[in-house]
Amino acid sequence: MEIAIIIIGVLIDRITKVWALKTIRSGNDIVIIKDFFSIQYLENRGAAFGIFQGKTLLLSIVTLIVILAMIYYLIKYREIYKLTRISLALIIGGALGNLYDRIIYKYVVDFIMLHYKDIYYFPTFNIADILVVVGTIALAISILREGK
Repeated sequence: MEIAIIIIGVLIDRITKVWALKTIRSGNDIVIIKDFFSIQYLENRGAAFGIFQGKTLLLSIVTLIVILAMIYYLIKYREIYKLTRISLALIIGGALGNLYDRIIYKYVVDFIMLHYKDIYYFPTFNIADILVVVGTIALAISILREGK
């Protein structure tokens, strides 16, 4: 099941990023909900919230180490709580999606923009980021439920 979650997550991330590269890269922004939600192409050469700008090699190495550690954990502890396995698979899928971008493009393709008028802009993100965040929240819930 974890392998399927990882593969589906990476595929959805790749499909949406290829779409973004072909459709909105040239400035063809799409407004979904005026003053709140739009699709706008962005090349992120850093990590979350734009930190570590230009540190692609460092971010790639750290991401690869974390992915390998989570895979090792999944293999070594096959009997762990189901929610833990699912959450790690979501995180791995998202991490692989962004790692692919860093290796191939030297930046991460972001395109989902949430904002309030021109007052507040949440950092632009992508499907891989959603997978990592949802996986991390699920992991925290799993840890709290297991009591470990």
